[in-house]
Amino acid sequence: QVQLVESGGGLAQAGESVRLSCAVSGRTFSRFAMGWFRQAPGKERAFVASIAWNGRRTQYADSVRGRFAISRDNTNNTVFLQMNNLKHEDTAVYYCATEIHAYGLGLRAADFGFWGQGTQVTVSS
Repeated sequence: QVQLVESGGGLAQAGESVRLSCAVSGRTFSRFAMGWFRQAPGKERAFVASIAWNGRRTQYADSVRGRFAISRDNTNNTVFLQMNNLKHEDTAVYYCATEIHAYGLGLRAADFGFWGQGTQVTVSS
């Protein structure tokens, strides 16, 4: 079955950088768009960033554009989220996800059907 395992979360201070990784198994990774979402305490899960199956298109939430960067390594079946200039409001559990259908662009949150267990990122101000 499809499995996604996030890593790299932890505690950071405002202004610092953190890099999240998500290793995917159980499918041909290179055929599927990938995304990152986050859920802050008391809030619903929200879109953060996505990358198309071929890596040629990325999109970001307004709140992270210019600070976060999503990338993928199709050789090692891994997607990354580089988070720079962290803010206290970035504190959340971060989840990686993959689309249900192949060859997508990752444009719609509803298209993501497989999820990791999440990794906590806490930013102190």
